[in-house]
Amino acid sequence: MKKEMVQNLTSTFEAHAQQTEGGVEFWLARDLQHLLGYGEWRNFSSVISKAKTACEVSGYDVSDHFVDVNKMVDLGSGSQREIDDIMLTRYACYLIAQNGDPRKQEIAFAQTYFAIQTRRAEVIEQRLLEAERVSARKKLTETEKELSGVIFEQIGNLDSFALIRSKGDSALFGKSTQAMKASWNVPDKRPLADFAPTIILKAKDFATEITIFNAREHGMSTESEISKEHITNNKAVRNTLIDRGIQPEKLSPAEDVKKVDRRLASEAKKSLKNPDGLNEASEE
Repeated sequence: MKKEMVQNLTSTFEAHAQQTEGGVEFWLARDLQHLLGYGEWRNFSSVISKAKTACEVSGYDVSDHFVDVNKMVDLGSGSQREIDDIMLTRYACYLIAQNGDPRKQEIAFAQTYFAIQTRRAEVIEQRLLEAERVSARKKLTETEKELSGVIFEQIGNLDSFALIRSKGDSALFGKSTQAMKASWNVPDKRPLADFAPTIILKAKDFATEITIFNAREHGMSTESEISKEHITNNKAVRNTLIDRGIQPEKLSPAEDVKKVDRRLASEAKKSLKNPDGLNEASEE
């Protein structure tokens, strides 16, 4: 396919992309029909049916990607009539292209175009999730530093912090820090939190924030008092998680957060040098 045609098709496909109020990108099936070189709606409808089946087989909810709508069209007489249409997500368009006539140049183009666009969205989503986890880890670090400061101010002993944090872990996981490190294969000299999934980082942070508040509010001045408070808060958070079907000690470990942070920083630098870096990453 010639470069000029690729550029023209790209511009045409992107010109027909629309946004919902929630920012979700979609195409209308009646528009896509012509973009993919189908003259008859009847023929295109059969391709859509195959795509819906593929969507269902893939384990996705068809109604999330194929949304029936109605729209008014102009008639030659100057009047209008209502016709059926379908709002299609990027993934739905990809499935339609995969089930279209491969002899059509438009289909061949669309298969690649929507595959790349779908992959691009997945890359963006993954990076956002990774950035959220890195942020949660940094927040927990700051909160634990604050707790350490409170312990020093009110007890006068920094050594108590590690013990209190360990007791909090035991209350949250139902097993010791060392047992969890063994379960997650965490290196001895690395913090357990560096391998914890985001929800655990936020759970630990929340419990620690409550401990800080109550330690100050009630003027706790002994290791025993703050330990008891921290255990109580972590048990409460654990119970909430379990009530929602999340058992902390049974969760799988996450990737080393330091590696994730370095990767995000490296990608950020590359994107500054090359604005198209995201597209390149999506095709790897």
